Amino acid sequence: MTTLSQDELKTLVGQAALKYVVEGEIVGVGTGSTVNKFIEALASMKDRIKGAVSSSEASTQKLEALGIPVFDSNEVPELAVYIDGADEIDGKGYMVKGGGAALTREKIVAAQSRQFICIADESKRVAVLGAFPLPVEVVPMATQRIVAQFAAMGGQASVRMKDGKPLVTDNGQHIVDVKGLKIEDPLAFESQVNQWPGVVTVGVFAHQKASVCLLGTAQGVKTLTY
Repeated sequence: MTTLSQDELKTLVGQAALKYVVEGEIVGVGTGSTVNKFIEALASMKDRIKGAVSSSEASTQKLEALGIPVFDSNEVPELAVYIDGADEIDGKGYMVKGGGAALTREKIVAAQSRQFICIADESKRVAVLGAFPLPVEVVPMATQRIVAQFAAMGGQASVRMKDGKPLVTDNGQHIVDVKGLKIEDPLAFESQVNQWPGVVTVGVFAHQKASVCLLGTAQGVKTLTY
């Protein structure tokens, strides 16, 4: 049996997600390499949807380049479905997201969607969240205090850099990545960290969790429901 590459698995789950797109409606679209495969697949049915609400400038550019109209989230009261990837997903559909630095907008679009469909390859499935460094979007003036608060929890936090300077998100903020955490109670953890002054969004998606995960495996796409 030939083993599929990670890129091929991403293509498979991106195509599998099309069956969750509601024709005649606006679809919520996430960010990242797996979502890029979904956007390419979505172009095949662009005449059957009104358009998309996008969670990042990068996804917006890709959607518009393929002729898919992009709506401002404020123009759309509710979305039937939001399709996005994950850096990690556990057995209950709780996720860590933000490797692409779009976590705040991803959480906003997820919150206005009736259903979150996660598309991922099986390397992203974990028993306990925390193996992937946890992204946290922060107001720059609060960075060092937030780093210290994670240190008190046993985590090692560092500012994400790009070209020798702190990365700036689409929202004009910085990202702190935290290693060394085991997030046993994602709901409580998300609520706790979101209360810290200066935290814009923590990359734990527990209150906006996935209801379905399309997981790319060597045996094909597995559908997990939560």
